Amino acid sequence: MSSPGLSRRLGLGDAVVIGLGAMIGAGVFSAFAPAAQAAGSGLLVGLALAAVIAFGNATSTAQLAAVHPTSGGVYAYGRAELGPWWGFLAGWGFVIGKTASCAAMALTFAAYAAPAGWERPIAASAALALGAVNLFGITRTAQVARVLVTIVLIALTVVVVAGSAAPTAPTPFWGDAPFASGPLGVLQAAGLLFFAFAGYARIATLGEEVRDPARTIPRAIVLAFGGALVVYAVVGVVTLRVLGPDVLAAASAPLVATVEAAGWDAATPIVRIGAAAASLGALLALIAGVGRTAFAMAREEDLPRFLATVDARWRVPRNAEIAVVVIVVAIVAFGDIRGAIGFSSFGVLLYYAVANLAAFRQRGAARRYPRVLQIVGGIGCVVLVVTLPWPSVPVGFGVLVLGLGYRMLRLRRRA
Repeated sequence: MSSPGLSRRLGLGDAVVIGLGAMIGAGVFSAFAPAAQAAGSGLLVGLALAAVIAFGNATSTAQLAAVHPTSGGVYAYGRAELGPWWGFLAGWGFVIGKTASCAAMALTFAAYAAPAGWERPIAASAALALGAVNLFGITRTAQVARVLVTIVLIALTVVVVAGSAAPTAPTPFWGDAPFASGPLGVLQAAGLLFFAFAGYARIATLGEEVRDPARTIPRAIVLAFGGALVVYAVVGVVTLRVLGPDVLAAASAPLVATVEAAGWDAATPIVRIGAAAASLGALLALIAGVGRTAFAMAREEDLPRFLATVDARWRVPRNAEIAVVVIVVAIVAFGDIRGAIGFSSFGVLLYYAVANLAAFRQRGAARRYPRVLQIVGGIGCVVLVVTLPWPSVPVGFGVLVLGLGYRMLRLRRRA
């Protein structure tokens, strides 16, 4: 007997909140420090570059989603516009990259919320708990995401107000050597910060659960991206102004360090709560997105078929989401945040390279945005992939080849 289908229960506000929860939590509390390690005072240039490339990718994704309102995001779009191998490349890149993102968010939550020495057990527990939330239906996911995004915005408001009143760092971001790290450092920072903007993909992967998807998904993607860009720009300027590039690069909790430098020690618990909520919001949306992409790939037999099972009561891809959580827990046990962010960026940049190529090929009424945006997005993805910090590129390439080899063997067995 075939599995039941997914159910269209989400409106525009729900989709925007899920996208914001993924983007704000994905980077504002975790990506600035490794980006500052790479680029120093060139961090803001890296942020601007990441935003330009991400905007090209966002418009490509929105244009594709309007024509292909189905689960799987660019995996489904790549199959439809370019062919099965391109779709598999995008889907596999998304699954491996965003599974690493799940681990990064679980570890970020633990860094802010767990007692010393308990980070990994707490991170694993968070992944298990939010995986359970997702199993009770997509409307539960949207409700929890709305609460978490509200908490995050309150905490970030405190950081910005405190930072605006704080004295400027001895070595501010406009110091004597603003680009001492060179162009490579700026590109590496852009690649790491791109990780922060990629949350709008979660909206596209919910194509079978959004009402009026041809209209809702493109609007939700652009709105969520615009909101996240404003948040990152403001917080990035404030933290660099207060801490300077050197202190920011070394900070394990940079936004907590910002309010402490401003003398607002009493606000530290608010920021920690906000960081924990942001990480949980991103983790919640990530598990949902990866699970649905794995579900779409399994439905086409590009992943094991048992992952295509849909729960009869809650209408969620149950087995796919359970598998994602199990793998995330394994990564949490052995990985670290910086490595997870770099690996995530590798997979997701490949995913969006396929998105730009697929959108570039669209013709006629399907076109919504100028092709120059797809050219900028596609070239930018390739450049950022090859300049990511070591060892993200060789490890990512190895896992990519493993996935392609799996599909080749499966096709030979079928033949």
